[in-house]
Amino acid sequence: MRLGAHVSAAGSLDLAVDRAVEIGAETAQIFASSNQRWEFKPPDEKLAATFKAKALENDVGPNVLHGIYLITLGTEDPENLRKGVQSLVNYVNAAHDLGMLGVIFHLGSHKGLGFEAVFRQVVESMNRVLDNSPDDTLLIMENSAGMGNHIGSKFNELGAVLRELASPRVRICLDTQHSFAAGYDLRTPESVAKSMEEFDREIGLEHLVAVHCNDSKRELGVGVDRHENIGEGYMGLEAFDAVFAHPAFRDVPFYLEVPGFEGKGPDKRNMDIVKGIREKLAIPS
Repeated sequence: MRLGAHVSAAGSLDLAVDRAVEIGAETAQIFASSNQRWEFKPPDEKLAATFKAKALENDVGPNVLHGIYLITLGTEDPENLRKGVQSLVNYVNAAHDLGMLGVIFHLGSHKGLGFEAVFRQVVESMNRVLDNSPDDTLLIMENSAGMGNHIGSKFNELGAVLRELASPRVRICLDTQHSFAAGYDLRTPESVAKSMEEFDREIGLEHLVAVHCNDSKRELGVGVDRHENIGEGYMGLEAFDAVFAHPAFRDVPFYLEVPGFEGKGPDKRNMDIVKGIREKLAIPS
């Protein structure tokens, strides 16, 4: 179990490794461009080599990119759909060049049309991404909190897309706060076991390759995406004891996406908390 965080790549992508090391992160998630703009500049060969060398030297990994927030594969706008697919193609290619596991991304909203109405478009869009990107780099769907009619708040929706694609490159990232907001109670060993039984039934535990590790600013089942520092929200420290102890997570990297105790994003204090849980439970790193 490797414990890491989303860190800034401002200035140069390789600086993300330095920032990960600074807070004690063992693995890193970054944006490869502005998360609110379509424009993208691929990393050149020298920058990619520097990033990979730094990550190897500091034992930071497996690392991932997070797709930009503009992507919504359920959109009715053909131009936005084209841009979303191209953004994912760009990101998967960049992840490959940077020696990363893959790209974690949100499927976006169906805008009230319903999951079934956008299902075929989502599948076809993801197939286009797979067809135009390297075979050794993963495309990782993240579960949503459910706000704004977002796709994938329920495990059965992610499972349906995954089964239809039938690609070994399509995997899942489970976000603890999104799960909690969508009604999956993760606060006790029993409720974690129940939630992960549903995950296994609808998706398959073998498809879980990453966890976004976040407490919640909002109550169970309200469908609102609001992350909190570990132990400071409605989930509480006991929830992370229960999550870490479940065997489904033993070999999966965790990435903090918390506001930070000083409001500057994932920090050493949050890292120390999750490392303390891992140590208490005697989980190998």
